Amino acid sequence: MNLEKVRQHFENAPYPRIPLEASPKNNLDTLYVHNILTPFYLRNQQVLDIKETVILDAGCGSGYTSLIMAESNPGAKIVGIDISEQSVKLARERLQYHGFENVEFHAIPIEELPSLGLEFDYINSDEVLYLIPDPLAGLKAMQSVLKPGGILRTNLHSSLQRAFYYRAQEVFRMMGLMDGSVEELEVELLREMMRSLDDQTYLKVLLWKPVFETDEEAVRANLLLQGDKGFTVPEMFALLEATNLEFFSMVQWRQWDLMSLFKNPADLPPFLAMSLPEATVEDHLHLFELLQPIHRLLDFWCGHPNQARSFTPVSEWDEADWHRARVHLHPQLQAPQVKADLLECIRTQRSFDFSRHISAPTTKAIVVESDQAACLLPLWEGVQTVTALADRWQKLRPVDCLTLGPVDARLAFEQVQRLLVRLEVFLYVLLEQPL
Repeated sequence: MNLEKVRQHFENAPYPRIPLEASPKNNLDTLYVHNILTPFYLRNQQVLDIKETVILDAGCGSGYTSLIMAESNPGAKIVGIDISEQSVKLARERLQYHGFENVEFHAIPIEELPSLGLEFDYINSDEVLYLIPDPLAGLKAMQSVLKPGGILRTNLHSSLQRAFYYRAQEVFRMMGLMDGSVEELEVELLREMMRSLDDQTYLKVLLWKPVFETDEEAVRANLLLQGDKGFTVPEMFALLEATNLEFFSMVQWRQWDLMSLFKNPADLPPFLAMSLPEATVEDHLHLFELLQPIHRLLDFWCGHPNQARSFTPVSEWDEADWHRARVHLHPQLQAPQVKADLLECIRTQRSFDFSRHISAPTTKAIVVESDQAACLLPLWEGVQTVTALADRWQKLRPVDCLTLGPVDARLAFEQVQRLLVRLEVFLYVLLEQPL
């Protein structure tokens, strides 16, 4: 695929077409994913000081993701690059409109990143690698400007999940609709062709959605997307190996849980029970996608090998670890609407649903009772110790509901421990040992 065709595609139709004044401030799921504390904690079990970090948005498009990065990482410097000058122009206008000044944008391809003379704490390259002619060259360029302890988030289209889109693109390529830049005429010719097909035609049943009749951007981004390529999980890992980068997590890590696909994970057939614990992370992810190809993107975090901080997982902490621990609320839960909901749940003695506000890591409801929510309330004011939260819990729940006896300090501490472990799995709270 000619890189010029890709550039021209986005010169004519900068992506995404989101109004300049639109703000992501209330989209906590998106902010949660783009807050660099999320992957840094996953990799290092450490709460990073975001101020003074330098973040690259590689393939920034019209700048909406750059805006998300700026909103979710206050104090960080945002650098955006894109192959399309028109997109870069819109990105500058967008960040300026929303009042962000510590930003800069450049109209260059990813392969020329080293020419900026910058190194980055975090690189976000969203919906880019699968479009460029040589994804390996793009990944190598980003690897070369990533700081030793830095993190790279990027993604590839799944060839399994999007198989029917690639079949459709081949049809439209045969029709000549992707020979040059995709204009309004090509979009309308595609629609006419799809309307003419019998409704039971297999590709139409799989592919055609009402949105394609009204949304030109949806057609361009899926059916007439120049350079679009699909990848499998093994191909993703092969790219990382060729670039000397280390995979450490899928972005939606809880939604790639292989065990969730079995009726009873505790009672697997013997051959699975014996083989799966020995399987690699790559094998688990590959098997998940073969069984359940529901994710459009192979969306992952990686970094330089052997740069992760050594730590003891929370599940293996001893009593001394717990007494030293500091408890942070994930910054995106500090939003005013979350605290207002929490206070209302406490006031009316209703349970509080964390996943109602941030569902990004899970498909399940993560609910705590109103008195547990009241115990956690100080986290909205700042960092707490487990001991301080346990003291508060002892005051809220002085009586054991089973024995009607008093709740002593040890029992209160254990109950708060269990609550925090449950929430830390989804990174609603971040548990940190002092350095």
